Amino acid sequence: MLFVSSGSSSGGLSMIILMVAMIALLYFMMIRPQRKEQKRMQAMLDSMEIGDAVVTTGGFYGIIIDITDTDVIVEFGNNKNCRIPMKKEAIAQIEKPEQAVAAKAEKEEKTDKTEKTTTAKADNEKK
Repeated sequence: MLFVSSGSSSGGLSMIILMVAMIALLYFMMIRPQRKEQKRMQAMLDSMEIGDAVVTTGGFYGIIIDITDTDVIVEFGNNKNCRIPMKKEAIAQIEKPEQAVAAKAEKEEKTDKTEKTTTAKADNEKK
């Protein structure tokens, strides 16, 4: 690239530096983010508890009713007879009951603000 080749030894050195740079780029662009995601998923799976709401990799929503070392039993829908055992790795997302309550309260707060804003705009238009 920017190296001026003064002999065969400097050409070999520049090739080694280029290879090291490419391997470092590969590591920082592909391998490191993948390991970071694996650690995040493992932490999420380790924090699973009975009663957590989950989304499976297939897109089904359910509630965890039993946990073993490698498997979970998930209850789907309102029908209490629809219980399916599956591997922990089949869980894509977990929502704790506290998170669900907080998200619901936040959503209600946003709708209240938008209702107040639209009511205030309508009042201003009347004047």
